[in-house]
Amino acid sequence: MSSTVPTKLGLSSPPEPHRLLAFGAHPDDLEFGAGAVLAREAKAGTQLTFVICSRGEASSHGHPEGREAEARKGAHILGADVEFLALGGDAHLASTPEVAIQLAGVIRRIRPDWVLAPTVAPNQHPDHAALGRSVRDAARLARFGGLGELKGQPPHALSLLLHYAVGPEGEPVGEQGVWCDVSDPEILVLWKAAMEAHASQTRAREYVELQLTRARLLGLRAGVGHAQALYPADPLVIDRLTVLGRGARRF
Repeated sequence: MSSTVPTKLGLSSPPEPHRLLAFGAHPDDLEFGAGAVLAREAKAGTQLTFVICSRGEASSHGHPEGREAEARKGAHILGADVEFLALGGDAHLASTPEVAIQLAGVIRRIRPDWVLAPTVAPNQHPDHAALGRSVRDAARLARFGGLGELKGQPPHALSLLLHYAVGPEGEPVGEQGVWCDVSDPEILVLWKAAMEAHASQTRAREYVELQLTRARLLGLRAGVGHAQALYPADPLVIDRLTVLGRGARRF
């Protein structure tokens, strides 16, 4: 967790950078679903770690080795470290206690301030919803000091768990979420490049245009150029109203 560290002279050193741990079910999920937000956080100094939970083994396009290489390239463009977990492979992810405990171990090892995971909306790729549920459970289990399987790692409590929608089908019905302004031209360039790193997928379908259009439409509603939505898993707690920015009623 970020903190200001006192020095021997009684002065304070700069605070440690925030840490953001982002989970994706497939090699391209994070770039497509939250890439602009992640690029903006990296630009602000946040330490990013991506954890990809398959190598796209069931995909109609590309092959696992190539998709892993694409994911590493996309993460590099966004300024993130990346690692892969073996959770049964593409189209086999399941929300089980064993998976949640394994993910809780990752959370304890990385010790992030914030975690991103796919939404749990049912009518989307089943891996997205399964991983979203597993990460949600893992965020709780990471706090439990008596969990036997993780005895060797100190418990860790997140500041915030946020969900992202990989595609329109993943957007939770009736939830507005938090709209993040990602209009900075530099951020948009990085985001587009990170998505285009997944060439095996973007050659097959207009994924880049879809995501940019989603962000543009949300930006129009928010009164900015482009925006991406995140969905808090729990109510937000604030110190001052000023941190809330403004409302998005534009029409």
